[in-house]
Amino acid sequence: MKRISLLLTLLTIFVYTNSFAMSDSGHGHTMDHKGNSFVHKTMVDDLHAQFQVMDLASMNMKDPEGRTHHVMMSFMRNGEKILKAVGKVKLVSPSGKEQLANLKDYGSGIFAANFTIDEPGKWGIICLFKEAGGEHTVKFWYSHMPM
Repeated sequence: MKRISLLLTLLTIFVYTNSFAMSDSGHGHTMDHKGNSFVHKTMVDDLHAQFQVMDLASMNMKDPEGRTHHVMMSFMRNGEKILKAVGKVKLVSPSGKEQLANLKDYGSGIFAANFTIDEPGKWGIICLFKEAGGEHTVKFWYSHMPM
């Protein structure tokens, strides 16, 4: 458990320091594949949203229920991290199977949920969340190509 906490803390620091480097001018979105990680940055309403899909095995982590991937997110408004949010994330597999999870608050404006990503192809990711500024929805595609 201490290992998981340490790893999540390190990931929080990594995402926190990189969340300010939005390569976007404030409109549209960007996507980037880096090894076993996928990053999606976008604007939703007046928020910068950043999502990262990570392979748990590549992070030397295991989910107690056998899930394979960690979907982590952070939100910013006017350069300030959103620290309180509630919501759900849905993943839709290429074959149409759906998985739904509540956002878990890891502190410091980092929210996440674990899923099983077990098919190659395009996965739909839909996040519905609520914070002090209102309710928001982010939808995007993640192309999963196992190594």
